[in-house]
Amino acid sequence: MHHANHFYGHADIMATYAGLQKTPRIWGYLQHGWNILDGFAHGTAFAPGTPKFVWTDSVRRRGHALGLRNYSVIGSVWLYLLKSYPDLAVPAKRAKGTIFYPFHGWEGQNVLGDHGRIVASIKDHETGPVTVCLYWNEYDKPEIRKVYKDAGFRVITHGYRGLHWRDTNAKFLVNQLRELRKHDRVASNRLSSAVLYGGSLGLGAGVYGDPMVLENEHPSFGGQARIKRLWPEMDQPYVPAAVAREFTDTELGVDHVAGPAEIREIFRWNS
Repeated sequence: MHHANHFYGHADIMATYAGLQKTPRIWGYLQHGWNILDGFAHGTAFAPGTPKFVWTDSVRRRGHALGLRNYSVIGSVWLYLLKSYPDLAVPAKRAKGTIFYPFHGWEGQNVLGDHGRIVASIKDHETGPVTVCLYWNEYDKPEIRKVYKDAGFRVITHGYRGLHWRDTNAKFLVNQLRELRKHDRVASNRLSSAVLYGGSLGLGAGVYGDPMVLENEHPSFGGQARIKRLWPEMDQPYVPAAVAREFTDTELGVDHVAGPAEIREIFRWNS
């Protein structure tokens, strides 16, 4: 099992959906976040002939254009989470306010930008209470947390995604689902997985503010310019509900969700 299959507890969610008590090894590579290229991180070393499980057919087509093969389109793990935890998928009573996800870095790359400008953008566009959810990489830096706390925002993190099979928070996406359901809007300074997840629940969606820069970002992904060019309708503070729902349904792959027995078969989880 490739270590990225564990990110955000994805492998555990799929095992729960498939009706298993333990999480076996997945035979293949599982897409772990919204991706505008081939479904995986740049430089992923694929073992020959090993399956690649991705969210949408558009990801598969882009992978084929790059010469990759052995794709299976199964929809996002988020959709399987919603099916596995239906009680958490319903709106919380008195949900209100906005949860904002600043663009984040990771172990190998930091985000370069001014968090103070993000605070100013949030105050320009949000009128209710605001929760800022920082990725662990930024949450671990007191100076960044302080910028948002001093602005009067609630500051949280969903946990650590894990790396090389260690310290994975298997409840990461469960935590995210619970938090999203406490709010009626989701926003970020970049179009991202979090915006899709919130949009799939019917939350109002917004994308605005300084998009920041990822340190040494590989040009193959095309950067923010490509995202704005491909999906201009999602690049606004208040995305119309119908537009957000159509986009999230497409990009999460709602038409490609497999049944528990099929997942057990394609992941080679049958005895």
